[in-house]
Amino acid sequence: MADTIKFVDVTLCDGCRACMVACKNWNDLPAEREEFSGSYQSHEHLTANTWNVLTFKEQENSNGTLDWLFRHSSCMHCTDAACEKVCPENAISYTDHGSVVVDYDACIGCGYCVQNCPFGVIQLNEYKEENGTTQRRAQKCTLCTDRLDNGLLPACATACHTGAIQYGSKEEILAMAKQRLAKVKDRYPNANIYNPQGVNGTHTVYLLADKPSVYDLPEDPRVPLSAKVWKDYAQPTGKALFGVTTMAVVGAFIGNTFFNKDKGEEVEGDERNE
Repeated sequence: MADTIKFVDVTLCDGCRACMVACKNWNDLPAEREEFSGSYQSHEHLTANTWNVLTFKEQENSNGTLDWLFRHSSCMHCTDAACEKVCPENAISYTDHGSVVVDYDACIGCGYCVQNCPFGVIQLNEYKEENGTTQRRAQKCTLCTDRLDNGLLPACATACHTGAIQYGSKEEILAMAKQRLAKVKDRYPNANIYNPQGVNGTHTVYLLADKPSVYDLPEDPRVPLSAKVWKDYAQPTGKALFGVTTMAVVGAFIGNTFFNKDKGEEVEGDERNE
């Protein structure tokens, strides 16, 4: 597996939204009109057709004036991804680039991935089949895996004119992140590198100007314990002992019982909060 990651330095972002436009264009995603909400931010949340949202926040600085806090928001591509663990059809997997992608043909639209993503990224989309039935499929940023396969950078990184979004060797990117952190500490005392270890690190790493919660990111995101038990122990053992069909029924029971956060399922660390 290639040891590469995307780096987002929010202190260099000027809020131009070129990353959003590039994402829409490359992935052929339809426009989504939203009502004006009193903010410069164009879309309130990530959706199944908007995989990248630039968030805008105003913050009072030490001089008593306001700073803009921008953040390029998209899939974090967790090394230990909750969405991959809870998928009963193995429709979500890791690529050789470390990106987390959805097999749309295998996805059954159960929504367990949506309920368990600690970042609130993945969403369901509805499609009309030729026979008139409606099917749901999970959708999210792919880290432009198709571009990476052809030696290109993610579209958002290519479009970023300030260098706030970069992609490359994990070792080099993390070294650069530390250098940038040291450089911006005087202006942003709470600046930090966001690469949460509760999900074993991510393939989108941030340099934030303030605490993660200021940017609506969980301080300590983790994979639900029930998801780890299901994916790493119960599912492999069950398939060996009872076969795939029986385990599909068991999986549906476990999913409805344990994976539904709306029913109070336990989660280690923070809940999704985007």
